[in-house]
Amino acid sequence: MPKIRAASVAEHRTMQRDALLDAARALLSEGGTEALTFPALAERTGLARSSVYEYFRSRAAVVEELCAVDFPVWAAEVEAAMELVATPEAKIEAYVRRQLALVGDRRHRAVVAISAGELDEGAREKIRAAHGQLIAMVVEALAALGHDQPRLTAMLLQGLVDAAVRRLELGAAEPPQEITEAAVSMALQGVHRP
Repeated sequence: MPKIRAASVAEHRTMQRDALLDAARALLSEGGTEALTFPALAERTGLARSSVYEYFRSRAAVVEELCAVDFPVWAAEVEAAMELVATPEAKIEAYVRRQLALVGDRRHRAVVAISAGELDEGAREKIRAAHGQLIAMVVEALAALGHDQPRLTAMLLQGLVDAAVRRLELGAAEPPQEITEAAVSMALQGVHRP
């Protein structure tokens, strides 16, 4: 009987942690990092504020956990899109298109809001490491196109994607499809060696 009780307590804690992370995603996507407060997390989940502190010591700890949970899922979706195509150009196009398609996803919106926020160095380092994993996916395709510095080119390519993401997030005057097509065109023209 004690083993069953311990399992149900652990399951309950996991459910509460998941609920807190889901509330954090919603708060970030609705109002950016300013909206992510422990009182707001407590209100969204029905937990006491002191209970939120049992799971996370700070707002930065919430951010780190979101990055640890959400970024690999996002990166896996980009990688899966790239694996469906064969040529280096098609892989680069898939890399750009899939990231831009994920902009409306709450996980992505939370990561974008996090990236723009005031965070401690530990949280920023986790975000940098996650971005590094994403960039690493496209290095091989760029090397296949003959780039002498495929990692540098990949980082610049990601900068183009990040600019398009910001444009989409702002609700720019251009339709989302137009922004996506412009980003894909610039990416493909930019990655070809002169």
